[in-house]
Amino acid sequence: MESGVDSVLRSRCRAIPKMPTFSDLDSSLESESIEREHQQSNGDNHITSNGKIEVEQVISKKLQLKRKAEFLKSDLMRQFEGQVNDFMDSLIEESASLEPAPVPAVFSPPLSDKERSKLRHFRPPHGQGKQFVSRRSLLDELFEVNHIRTIYHMFIALLILFILSTLVVDFIDEGRLVLDFDLLVYAFGQFPLVVCTWICMFLSVLVVPFTLFQMWSQTQSGSFNHPWLYSLLFGSVYLLYQALGLCFLPAYVAVTNSLPPASCFIIILEQVRLMMKVHSFVRENVPRVQSWAKDKTSPSPVVPQVSQYLYFLFAPTLIYRDKYPRNPVIRWSYVATKLLQVLGSLFYAYYVFVRLCIPQFRSISLQLFDLRAMVLCVFNSILPGVLVLFLGFFAFLHCWLNAFAEMLRFADRMFYKDWWNSTSFANYYRTWNVVVHDWLYYYVYRDFLWVSRKRFRPAAMLFVFTVSAVVHEYILAICFGFFYPVLFCLFMCFGMMFNFILHDQRKGPIWNIIMWTSLFLGQGVIICLYSQEWYAQRYCPLKESSFIELLTPRSWSCERTLISDSERL
Repeated sequence: MESGVDSVLRSRCRAIPKMPTFSDLDSSLESESIEREHQQSNGDNHITSNGKIEVEQVISKKLQLKRKAEFLKSDLMRQFEGQVNDFMDSLIEESASLEPAPVPAVFSPPLSDKERSKLRHFRPPHGQGKQFVSRRSLLDELFEVNHIRTIYHMFIALLILFILSTLVVDFIDEGRLVLDFDLLVYAFGQFPLVVCTWICMFLSVLVVPFTLFQMWSQTQSGSFNHPWLYSLLFGSVYLLYQALGLCFLPAYVAVTNSLPPASCFIIILEQVRLMMKVHSFVRENVPRVQSWAKDKTSPSPVVPQVSQYLYFLFAPTLIYRDKYPRNPVIRWSYVATKLLQVLGSLFYAYYVFVRLCIPQFRSISLQLFDLRAMVLCVFNSILPGVLVLFLGFFAFLHCWLNAFAEMLRFADRMFYKDWWNSTSFANYYRTWNVVVHDWLYYYVYRDFLWVSRKRFRPAAMLFVFTVSAVVHEYILAICFGFFYPVLFCLFMCFGMMFNFILHDQRKGPIWNIIMWTSLFLGQGVIICLYSQEWYAQRYCPLKESSFIELLTPRSWSCERTLISDSERL
C-alpha cells in the first residue's frame, strides 16, 4: 500500500514542472533589459543626429519590457496554481479510493471470455460510489482572504441601507418609526401546526423504513421459503408508505390548512428531503443484504444500527454511509455565527421583498398586460431575483448546512463548489448544489444507465432533468397554491438547451459572462411571472372552479377582467 502511494506521489510530482523563482526571473529580465538598452544605444548612435539619443524610444522599450515581465509572471503563477490544484485534487481522490489488494494486478491470471463478459456488465457496489473526505467549505476558506471578505461587508452595508430606507419611508408616511414585520409574521403563520407535522413525518421515517428493512433482511437468511415473495410484500408496503405516508399526507396538510408560503416550504422541503434520505438508505443496504444472502460470508447480514440511521437523518448529506469522517470537537461559536447569519439572511430577504418586490407588484391589477410591461417587469425583477438567489445559496447551502455539520462533527463540508466560476451550465448544475447533485447522479443517472446497460446516456440525462424539474415545480405549486409551470419550462427548455450549447468544452471569460447573463435573466423571469400570478390569484378569484380554470394562469386575463368590470360601472 505504501509503495503504491509513493509511486502515485512520484508520478504526480514529475507532472509538475520546475517553476523559476522570482529572483531568477528578475535577474534574467534585468540582463535582457541591459542588453537591449546597450543595443538600442548603439543603434541610436548611428541614426540620431547631433549625437543626441532618442530618450522617448528608450523609455517606450523599457515600458514594453516591463509589461512583458508582469504578464509572464502572472501567467507562470496561474499555470503553477492550476497544476498544483489538479495535483492535490487527484491525489485526494486516489488516496480515498486506494484499497489494499490481496494480489497485485500484474500477477493476476488472465481472464476468460465469460469473466470478461461478467466484468463488462458488472455494477460496482454502491458503497464504493461517493467518497467522503474531511474538507472545509469553500466560502470559509475564501472569507479568510481580505479581498473576498470585503464583498461580504458590501452586502452587509446594502442590508443596512435597506433597513434605513424602510425606516425613513415609514417615518415620513406614518410620522413614527414602524418596527413591525407583517410579512414575516404572515409568511411563517401557523407555525405550531408546522412543528407537529414535521415531528410526525420524522418519527414515521425513523420507525417505518428501518423496521421494514430489518424484517425483510431476516427473511433473506434462507430459513424462509420463497424469499422473493417476502421481498415483494415488504417492497409493496415500503412503496405504499412512500406514496401515502410521506408524499400525500404532508401535502394534504399543507393544502387543506392553506399554510402560508414559508411554513409550507418547511413542510414540503422536509418531505422531499426525508423521501430522498429513505431511498438512499434502502438503496445502499438492500444490495448488501442480497450479496450476503448469495455468498453467506457471515452468520447474519450486516444491518445498520439505529444510531447510524438516526445520524444519517440529521447529517447534511443525501448519500447513506455507515460511517462518515468526523471532526474531533464542536465549535459552538462557529455554530452560533452560522445560525445568526441564517437569521440575518432571512431579514435581508424580507427587506428585499418589502423595498423591491411588493411596491412593484402590488398595483399589478391596475396595469394592462402587454409586451412593454412584461419586458420592464422582467428587467426590474433581475436585482431582487439575484439577491434572493445569493441569499438562498448563502443561508442554506453554506450557513445552515455548515451549522448542522458542525453540531454533528460532520467533516465533509463540500456542499457546493465554485459555481460562480462556471463557463458552462453543465458545470453550474454540478457545482451549485453538490448535495442534491450527488443523489441525482448516483440514484437516478447511474441507475438509469445500469438498467439500460449504458446505451442511452442522453435519455439518462433527460430523465435527470425531468425528475429535477417535476420536483421543483411540485414544491412551488404546493407552496404558492397555484400551478404555473414557469420553472418547469425553464428547466426542460432553456436548461436542457444551455446544457448542450454551453458544455464543458466552453472555456474563457466570455462564457462565464454568458452564463451569468442567462442566470440573471432567468431569475428576473421567475420573480416577475410568479409575483404577477401571486397577486392575480388574490385580486381575481375564480368564478367557476373548473379543472381548466385551475390550470390556466390567472395573470393572463386578470387585468382585462377588472378593467372591463370598471367600464361597465
